[in-house]
Amino acid sequence: MKLFLPKQHGAWAMLIIPFWLGVAANEFMWIHIPFFFGWLLLYLATYPMLLLFKRKKINFYRKWTITYIVPALILLLIPLWERPAIVIFGLAMIPFFILNAYYSSKNRDRALGNDLSAIIVFSIAGLASGYLPKGDLVSEVWTVFFASILFFTGSTFFVKTMIREKKNQKYKWISWIFHMAIIAATIVTGKWVLAAAYIPSLIRAVVFYGKGLTMAKLGILEIVNASYFFIIAIIAVQ
Repeated sequence: MKLFLPKQHGAWAMLIIPFWLGVAANEFMWIHIPFFFGWLLLYLATYPMLLLFKRKKINFYRKWTITYIVPALILLLIPLWERPAIVIFGLAMIPFFILNAYYSSKNRDRALGNDLSAIIVFSIAGLASGYLPKGDLVSEVWTVFFASILFFTGSTFFVKTMIREKKNQKYKWISWIFHMAIIAATIVTGKWVLAAAYIPSLIRAVVFYGKGLTMAKLGILEIVNASYFFIIAIIAVQ
């Protein structure tokens, strides 16, 4: 049986990076492994679940929602048993899921608001993974939470300037100023190593603007940049 998988390839980086940055910011536990796979399956379940709001192919999307969500919930019971209060992070995600469902029902999946809502959800997962070991949100966990939101928001602006908004000068300047502002803010707050994590993002936003990269090349560029950010952000919170 061929798996029904999300088509938003960039979402995989958002699925992985905030979660494991949260782990790096605090302490690794073996429970993080089933927690991550439960989170992965929950993400896979939300993809067909959101498509249900389009009111097309209901039976098909319902089948795949159930296929993914049942094992997801079973796996997520493991960290929940260890740290019951972790449920608050799931509850915090609900308003943003509702917003994603709204955009899906209106066929506005590429809207900026939809992207930002998803980014916050993925970043909340980083809070949850960082909270799990000690039941406390240390400052480093909050750092990677906001760092993840800023990084992926910058990526969203950049990708839009390369595809859907490539002729929109307003988006170009929003992207450039946003990337410069992140670096300035991290330097001002004394987070020099974290500031270095954003420098390639600024460079690629400026240098590659208007270059007409293929989707494949753009995807590779984003994978390399996300990998660099991940490594430097881990160093920044150690």
